Amino acid sequence: MAADPVKRQSPNEAHPVVQRVRMRYSKTGRMRFGSARDFQRALERAVRRAQLPIAMSGGFNPHPRISYANAVPTGTASLAEYVELGLAEPRDPQDVAAAVNAGLPDGFRVEAATVSPGGSLADRLEASRWRIEYPGAGAPAIATAVAALLDRAPVTVTRMTKSGPREVPVTDSWLAHSCEPGALVVIVRSTVPTVRPEDIVAAVGLAGVGPATREAQGPFRDGAVGDPFDG
Repeated sequence: MAADPVKRQSPNEAHPVVQRVRMRYSKTGRMRFGSARDFQRALERAVRRAQLPIAMSGGFNPHPRISYANAVPTGTASLAEYVELGLAEPRDPQDVAAAVNAGLPDGFRVEAATVSPGGSLADRLEASRWRIEYPGAGAPAIATAVAALLDRAPVTVTRMTKSGPREVPVTDSWLAHSCEPGALVVIVRSTVPTVRPEDIVAAVGLAGVGPATREAQGPFRDGAVGDPFDG
């Protein structure tokens, strides 16, 4: 009779998370061309250099307890990206932010930090406010293009993905907008698939588009995007 196989013992035990620190970070300058994975690598290096008590998963391939939410598309700047660190020991959130910033490259910066009250951070990110630049375009021209789009609602655009073309329902997620000289500011609901700035640009159809920036991300209340750290 064959002997029972020896069960491999996991070489690492999981660290319990005793505190979760939520951070808002910006992605600007040359780092707007960085991918979500580029930021993840930079953050993990910064956490190690700062010797923060990051909790680790167990098993044969332990990884830091870090949660990412709604990453901005590559090539787009953002002032409102969010990440949550699971710590094995409690720390002052401001000290954590300062320690992380000391190890991040220029273009990535933690702008605010707070202790998580619990619940899902991603569920708080209900909508995004985007600023899309149209250099040289006046507010009336932008408003005319947007009005024509909304008159045709619902409108979808085709986005090319790794698995082929995909239809994105732009106007179904459109919550509010304003037109300024040289810029369109639009609020869209966070959906699957997520409406990206390039989808909005394709739907509006106005020439001479410039860079896009995510200015805010959070709960949608009273026609505006709120702070996910509030409440």
